[in-house]
Amino acid sequence: MNEKAYFFQGNSLLLPAEMPDSAINPEMPINYVENFPHSDIFSVYSITKIEKIPCVSVPIEAPLPQFIKKIPVRQALSLPLANLSDPAAALMRVFHITQWRKESVFCGSCGGKNIDSENETARLCPVCGRLEFPRITPAVIVVIQNEKDQILLAHNKKFAPGLYSLVAGFAEAGESLEAAAIREIREEVNIEISGIKYIVSQAWPFPNSLMVGFSARYASGEIKPDGIEIEEAGWFSRDNLPLLPSQGSVSRYLIDMWVDKIKN
Repeated sequence: MNEKAYFFQGNSLLLPAEMPDSAINPEMPINYVENFPHSDIFSVYSITKIEKIPCVSVPIEAPLPQFIKKIPVRQALSLPLANLSDPAAALMRVFHITQWRKESVFCGSCGGKNIDSENETARLCPVCGRLEFPRITPAVIVVIQNEKDQILLAHNKKFAPGLYSLVAGFAEAGESLEAAAIREIREEVNIEISGIKYIVSQAWPFPNSLMVGFSARYASGEIKPDGIEIEEAGWFSRDNLPLLPSQGSVSRYLIDMWVDKIKN
């Protein structure tokens, strides 16, 4: 039986060209690596450490054969994934590790070239013995509801035209997640919130994030986008929603929760 592996090139997943988007299998036979010289071939421990997942990181400049296509990992996460017990989680984990390996080639203490640790998901410096683990950065994302049963949605400068989502941001050193939620909302859209409640979390490797989702109520202030990250923001009701993030993201989960009037 031919061993399978995840193939990545930059921020994209490589797949057989004939594979339909209706039910993709995110793995390909590992012998496909013969088409990609100078690739980084490695294995990623599953979170339970019961198994190792083979991966291939293809150089970004490598040309693709006609029988191979690539799709952004973000897009892949919104598609039906086949043949794995928790395929989205597996894909996010191996992509996260793949990206981290590119950033951990050398030791941050002495500059020696790192190698893989044999016993855990870590990079080991053979010169000074320093262990480096995958970077996981906590970020908050908040669904805010006002007294008119509307939610606040914002357009970030990095978004596609017309796309709106929830306000999110990274927690600072020494800051609680609740404090980060209050600060980010204040900084980016100039309003105050109250009644913060934890809802859900999601690993999100864009980049190396752990998204922590909250709900909150509008307390005071007038919406004013910061103009740095947020270009536009406003209150939206269920019958006039703009273009939203794709399925599979925690932002869409929180928005759908509000749309479906799920109590939290």
